[in-house]
Amino acid sequence: MSYSYKEWKKHCLETKESFLVLSFPAVQKLNVNVEMAVKNAEVQSKMIETIMEFCPKQAAYIGLMDLSVEAQAFGMEVQFSEREVPNAKGVIVKSLEDARALQIPDVSKNRTQVYVDAIKLVASRNKDKPIFAGTIGPFSLAGRLIDVSEIMIQAIMQPSLVHTVLEKVSTFIEQYILAFKEAGADGVIIAEPLAGLMSKEMVQTFSSNYLKKIIDKIQDDHFSVIYHNCGPSTVSSLEEIYSIQAHGYHFGNAIDLEDVLSKTSEDILVFGNVDPVKYFCDASKEEMDVKVKELFEKLGKYPNWLISSGCDIPSHAKWENIEQYFKSIEKWR
Repeated sequence: MSYSYKEWKKHCLETKESFLVLSFPAVQKLNVNVEMAVKNAEVQSKMIETIMEFCPKQAAYIGLMDLSVEAQAFGMEVQFSEREVPNAKGVIVKSLEDARALQIPDVSKNRTQVYVDAIKLVASRNKDKPIFAGTIGPFSLAGRLIDVSEIMIQAIMQPSLVHTVLEKVSTFIEQYILAFKEAGADGVIIAEPLAGLMSKEMVQTFSSNYLKKIIDKIQDDHFSVIYHNCGPSTVSSLEEIYSIQAHGYHFGNAIDLEDVLSKTSEDILVFGNVDPVKYFCDASKEEMDVKVKELFEKLGKYPNWLISSGCDIPSHAKWENIEQYFKSIEKWR
């Protein structure tokens, strides 16, 4: 399949196929654990394919969303778990001198290459639907290297430190995405949740300006960027977020999606936002059905909306709820 964003967008809006951020629950079907998955390209590729096998109404193959992998490439310690996604620990940039000394890592020499190889394997075997990889956004990655709370302070007190780190992480993210593109990916989901905690002026300065530079270099009609943000301040920064001109925007369940859509042009694709823990892990099938119905009744009037999860679905999600989600879309769309 030769991917075209315009054709894919048209297909999704006509069929209401879901762009669900779904990968880790495949460990249950393959009898592997999360730690095995995040370290092995072949396991990852089988997980991505397994999701499509059991969820054929999924709009695209989607790679694993592990937001520790880029931080680890820069030298952060990562804690692995058999059940949970890896967690980056510690701080490696404490001063402007640290920021200036920070080295841009080689994508091919870190665990990032495992993720690239997984996409390459999927692309070599499956081209019936587009394949999307995943990566963290520049401000969210910088926040991990500097510390989430500290970067908010330094953005005001010492912005040169933050910009120095952002220049380097943006270069790395661009190289990482280009590696995915070369491997056969048709697009990438860029997760920038930390931007959802800032004022609109800070979003533009410390997030959107850097994302726009990346997108200008990598996005075209044959390769798409889907922007993800689940922060609570997102709605107040929509103008700044949309300035990056991504092909689509995926919003978390803490955000009022009707508020977003009412402020959004109909030519902008918006995805969201079933709570991934409440409904995919904890709820009953009946509660999932009610939630999907509610979303279609509330948001179905917006022609640019596609139902999705609010964020990545945990590995321990109930498969009966995942299956019910797709059944309910067919029922209520």
